[in-house]
Amino acid sequence: MKTERKRDVMTNVLILGAHGQIAQLAEKQLLQETTHHLTLFLRRASRLTVTDPARETVIEGDATDPAALVKALAGIDVVYANLGGKTIEKQAQAVVQAMDQTGVHRLIWISTLGIYDEVPGAFGRWNHQMLDGGYLEPYTAAAKVIEGSDLAYTIIRPAWLSNKDIVSYETTEKGEPFKGTEVSRKSIADLVVQLINDPDRAVGHSLGVDQPHTEGDKPSFY
Repeated sequence: MKTERKRDVMTNVLILGAHGQIAQLAEKQLLQETTHHLTLFLRRASRLTVTDPARETVIEGDATDPAALVKALAGIDVVYANLGGKTIEKQAQAVVQAMDQTGVHRLIWISTLGIYDEVPGAFGRWNHQMLDGGYLEPYTAAAKVIEGSDLAYTIIRPAWLSNKDIVSYETTEKGEPFKGTEVSRKSIADLVVQLINDPDRAVGHSLGVDQPHTEGDKPSFY
């Protein structure tokens, strides 16, 4: 899939968790293919190197702090949350609170496969073995927070992530069985960019994302 270029539409994008691998890939693609301004929010700003100071603003802050998020949301059109960790539910609550307070509605939220027990067969059992007991549960709780909000959200549920230099992916909807076992980070970044460029697309949807023809008992790199 190739991202549509919308050179004539400038969007102010807040990237939460901007040091993440997918976030950095999305940032690079956005700078190359759009005129959007990017606000990069992360806990330790020193970890990022700004490549285009005219289009990038870095804010140091904690995504569990609604007040910090409210400040970062000034003038923002779209929020892309690339957050994680054991506090992901608290982060989701803070993001929803801050977006409600500031009137920013569009949210792209990265989650994980398996939050609806939607992964079938042997791969689903393997996925549970790998992710149950501290990982899947908080991501499931966080997704419920997002889905229970009145935000214009899209939840992205990637398959197991690879660093392959390819953009190749397909999507499934909530309520449908998950398909493949893996997907490249570059593919997820491309989907994020597409959603930022077309903010009316997939609103209220939870998208499973995998690389076609990767069905199996587990990802190829395991």
